[in-house]
Amino acid sequence: MDTKLIQQYGEDILCYRLRTARQKKRMRFEDFDKQLIQLDIKRRALWVKRNNLGCEPLIPPIQKGWKRFFVLREDVAGSKHAEFFQCILDKINTKDWSAKRDFKVRRRKLGRKIYVVKPQKLLAPDEHHFRRLGFTEAERQLFYPELRYEKWCNHPVKRYVFAEPWRFVLRVQPNMIDKVRIKDAELESEIDKIDNYIERRDLEKRMGKILRGWHKYGWWDWKNMERYDEVNPYKNKSLKQMLDMIRQDERE
Repeated sequence: MDTKLIQQYGEDILCYRLRTARQKKRMRFEDFDKQLIQLDIKRRALWVKRNNLGCEPLIPPIQKGWKRFFVLREDVAGSKHAEFFQCILDKINTKDWSAKRDFKVRRRKLGRKIYVVKPQKLLAPDEHHFRRLGFTEAERQLFYPELRYEKWCNHPVKRYVFAEPWRFVLRVQPNMIDKVRIKDAELESEIDKIDNYIERRDLEKRMGKILRGWHKYGWWDWKNMERYDEVNPYKNKSLKQMLDMIRQDERE
């Protein structure tokens, strides 16, 4: 309440709970944020309904490209340790898809376009993912840590690599589709309306900030952090060390 109104009309005006222009403006922003929260709750509920519709069989099945994955080599599959290595493969196996059976992709070499086989490697989990996979003590002995540079975070990450990849070979099979997801036209229409409303008004950043404290365009710049360490000489210094540095600068 504005003090001028209290001086003009007395303290009895407080019982009317009048709002100032600033309070009214803030209430409009808060009300709009509450609407965005309810909109996000509705959209997530629609997503859950769409995911729970299930699938229906596709008759007849169709082939869409080719899939490639790792299997045990013949001599390893026939040995007495086949079950042991199969348990490891089930946790670090990777799958890939291609429209061509040879899995060749176009690359440029010395200005010329050539076709090379697309590489595929076993899963190399990071430290947190490695613990979650639930390897036994005997299985952990076959992995070794390795630092790999990751572009997404711009710094090296410790990953655990399988020491004997020669025990597995790649196998190519037709990618058969025998079931499709059930679709609800009304449900898809409601989701599209909400998505279009958010996209046209560019509300995704604001929703991310009020719901999760960040937006999708935010990222951590490790390079700038390193430059900041070099520019700021007082970082991670005690008060005594900073005072000594200031006195030293004054003497110079």
